[in-house]
Amino acid sequence: MRRLVGWVAGAAAAALFAAGAVTHAVAESAGGHAAAASPTPTADSADAGFARDMAVHHQQAVEMSYVVRDRTKDPEVRRLAYDIAQTQADQRGMLLGWLDLWGLPKVSADPPMTWMGMGGMADGKDGALMPGMATNTELTRLQKLSGKRAEVLYLQLMTDHHKGGIHMAEGCVARCTVGVEKRLAQGMVDAQRSELTSMAEMLRQRGAAARP
Repeated sequence: MRRLVGWVAGAAAAALFAAGAVTHAVAESAGGHAAAASPTPTADSADAGFARDMAVHHQQAVEMSYVVRDRTKDPEVRRLAYDIAQTQADQRGMLLGWLDLWGLPKVSADPPMTWMGMGGMADGKDGALMPGMATNTELTRLQKLSGKRAEVLYLQLMTDHHKGGIHMAEGCVARCTVGVEKRLAQGMVDAQRSELTSMAEMLRQRGAAARP
């Protein structure tokens, strides 16, 4: 019960953080020189496409992290899972908040990653809507494992997930026009590259490695 309360409290804090970040973005859009030169993004823009797609991508990372945190007692893995869940929940709130701010829909009839010119790259088979995302089969397997086996699969899945996320965030850095969103995307790249290094070492300690 305490663990559940902790997660609920963390989720509430994430929502407050996201609300504050959106407020900051509104203020920047109203008074910042860079924002004044940038029109509101359109529904088919890179800014909107990244916000929609990364919100979906982040949601799966949060869900995987919740799962593994309850499937292992290892403090290192639990700490990593908590950090990823909190960080990506915060960022997801910011992305969805910007879509609201811009008056744009949170879903699109276009395939994911169309804004990057890669709309046909992922076929969505078994729930993997974008590169790096885990399949429904893999998520079900993670839910059934425990201990070291759960840790290894989580680290492998999250490594793939981060690689796909970094690729998408780099796309926003190159294509997005809203300054605050470009900075968020670059922050994702930097943080997830660091986490990739940490996860590679954690896998090595468990006699495993990232998937080819």
